[in-house]
Amino acid sequence: MEEINSNEELIMRILWKLEKGLVRDILAKMDEPKPPYTTVSSIVRLLEKKGYIGHKAYGKTHEYFPLISQSAYKKYRFNKMVNHFFEGSASNVLSFMVKEKKLSEKEVEDLKSLINSYDKEK
Repeated sequence: MEEINSNEELIMRILWKLEKGLVRDILAKMDEPKPPYTTVSSIVRLLEKKGYIGHKAYGKTHEYFPLISQSAYKKYRFNKMVNHFFEGSASNVLSFMVKEKKLSEKEVEDLKSLINSYDKEK
């Protein structure tokens, strides 16, 4: 999967919600101040070139849709972050979350339950 920047990721999040849409539909979902139409159109074409989205043509109009699911992208980004910042270690991630995120007791208990249920499945 090729890297995308924050502007491209924003457009992907909008398309995942819309499921399909024209550039003007994407632009309508963006916060103010909205970028120019041509900027959004250029980003959409870059995303298509990178393989993240596809389109269906209706004459000169293009309807865009995601080719990569949001869950597949989340998995890719999370694994990349874990490998880059936490040496690929889940325990390093959890330790960081407990220390830095200041997890509530309920969140810690939920994590323990999740780990226990995972152990039972194995």
